[in-house]
Amino acid sequence: MKIFRSLEEVPADFGPAIVSVGNFDGVHCGHQHVLSEVVRRARETGSKAMAVTFEPHPLRILRPDVAPRLITPLARKEALLAQTGLDALLEIPFTRDFSMTTAEDFARNILAARLRAKEVHEGENFHFGHKAHGTTQALQGLGHELGFVVKAYPVMMVRRIPVSSSQIRALITAGKVSTARRLLGRVFSITGAPGRGRGYGHRYTVPTINLSRYDDLIPGDGVYFTRTRVDNETFDSVTNVGLRPTFGDESFAIETHLLDFHPIDVTAQTEVEISFLRWRRPEIKFPSIDALKEQIGKDVRRAQRYFELAEKASSATNSQKINHKGHEGTRR
Repeated sequence: MKIFRSLEEVPADFGPAIVSVGNFDGVHCGHQHVLSEVVRRARETGSKAMAVTFEPHPLRILRPDVAPRLITPLARKEALLAQTGLDALLEIPFTRDFSMTTAEDFARNILAARLRAKEVHEGENFHFGHKAHGTTQALQGLGHELGFVVKAYPVMMVRRIPVSSSQIRALITAGKVSTARRLLGRVFSITGAPGRGRGYGHRYTVPTINLSRYDDLIPGDGVYFTRTRVDNETFDSVTNVGLRPTFGDESFAIETHLLDFHPIDVTAQTEVEISFLRWRRPEIKFPSIDALKEQIGKDVRRAQRYFELAEKASSATNSQKINHKGHEGTRR
């Protein structure tokens, strides 16, 4: 997937294109469905499949006081969009000047003239242009005038829950990572560096690792069953998100206990990714460190059981797939 970080980087002869415009935060099931159609239509028509997004998120410029924490920071969003099969991603730098662009100018000068759009695929609640005055219905009218077709998609529902970035943020903030997983189509994860003060450059010999400061979306305070990737090794784990009230200093931390730990090499540049599988319990202030240790022991045992059952379920599913393929081969 080619990434253009401004309109000026788009070649003059780019297109024709099948386009979708949006913030794509989370690259959730709804986004994935629309983009799969964009890619399919591009292949059918000999066009380029393109997503158009804005960097930074428009609310970070227009309303920084209410701007959302991102489900997927830019690098993660780019990687997920690349997996959809898109030919190109255009990241338009969002500024106050750009925010003055009217819906008609956006459709005429960018979609029609610059990208040579043949089709534009959007959710039915899509808004664009100055003060978000442009609607999907208005875009359809502009497309009729300017020579492109607009396909509108209804909001996707998963188990009667509407799939949207705002809905997913609310679920994750509430600690409902299992439900968020269904809407995302994958496990929610965060990626950062290990926290300081652990003697990096030496062999890492303790089974607990802290994540350094993370400014985008994190789950609500509590204890979670997780999987943690440290560089290229992945461990079953239990992660505490919160203020560690038992220690009295009320210092926020994302602290992970690695269950199947063995000594590893860790530096300040090592990448740590924590995938949140299931909420276990709220964060609690314990009367003593010993009481906390006892609870951690219970959490670890419950987590080990969870991963054992997950492994058995995965093995059973894989066995069924193999048997099914075998029967298919026999019928052939």
